[in-house]
Amino acid sequence: MNGSADLQLTIGSRRTVALGVVEFELHPVDSGHLPEWQPGAHIDVVTAAGIVRQYSLCGDPGDRTSYRIAVLRQAESRGGSAWLHEWLHEGDRVLVGGPRNHFPLEPGPRYVFVAGGIGITPLLPMIRSVSRDGADWSLHYGGRTRASMAYVDELRAVDASRVHLLPSDAGGPIDLESTLGDVPPETYVYCCGPEPLIRAAEAVCARRGTRLRTERFSPKEIDSPRGNSPFTVLIASTGLELTVPVEQSIVDVLTEAGVDVLTSCEEGTCGTCETAVLEGRPDHRDSVLTEEERAAGDRILPCVSRSLTPQLVLDL
Repeated sequence: MNGSADLQLTIGSRRTVALGVVEFELHPVDSGHLPEWQPGAHIDVVTAAGIVRQYSLCGDPGDRTSYRIAVLRQAESRGGSAWLHEWLHEGDRVLVGGPRNHFPLEPGPRYVFVAGGIGITPLLPMIRSVSRDGADWSLHYGGRTRASMAYVDELRAVDASRVHLLPSDAGGPIDLESTLGDVPPETYVYCCGPEPLIRAAEAVCARRGTRLRTERFSPKEIDSPRGNSPFTVLIASTGLELTVPVEQSIVDVLTEAGVDVLTSCEEGTCGTCETAVLEGRPDHRDSVLTEEERAAGDRILPCVSRSLTPQLVLDL
């Protein structure tokens, strides 16, 4: 991780909330107030080995005394979820960055939420928020089994009539054609979960012109309009001009030149390294920005994206 994670928090409690899913409640070491956040936000958690992973905040944004995250133990963990499950206990301290929000809840009268597995975590505070505001909403929540699906009781406590549980061992995958088939045009669809679920939601919503917001666990496949070609980046604050060769990312080149850019996943999914673009046209290859944000061309995820113009001027 380049840059810094500047919050040291204490594990106040941990509990199992579903099969393979542990919830951690984190508190400030000094009992002070935590930074504010809104539904959809995540924090970066730094492991003892320096591995950084992003976890959605699933508690109450109005509670400035604690953060809640829920972590699925991945079968092929690269050291993130396994470390949290095996080594973090009550009273332990952990280094955290953020919070950051690249999955914000847009104001609107009607919502359809679609969750797959641990993808329920960013949607939980959204559902509480829209319910308090009196918006119309429904949740379609899939998982491998009912036992693997976290926070079912909390969701039902908000409004059980709007919560549709769809464990795949009982009824197969979520039928998105039916679920999203008749949503009115002013509806926002929020989807988080495994890549096949998100790709299917994108296909259905694209055909129907439905407004879709997604958050991914892993990078999507990107078809670039051109291959990797060299270009230059100009640092607006200093005038430093750097060449980005074919085999390196913008972040690699900036780091080598001593330009500090906060990064985490380095695969275009977390949004940590988002940087403003003052001139030039980015070649977007991330899994974070919406189509509207891509078209605006005023920001870039330099860990994976490149340039469609000979030079990019970055607000660094």
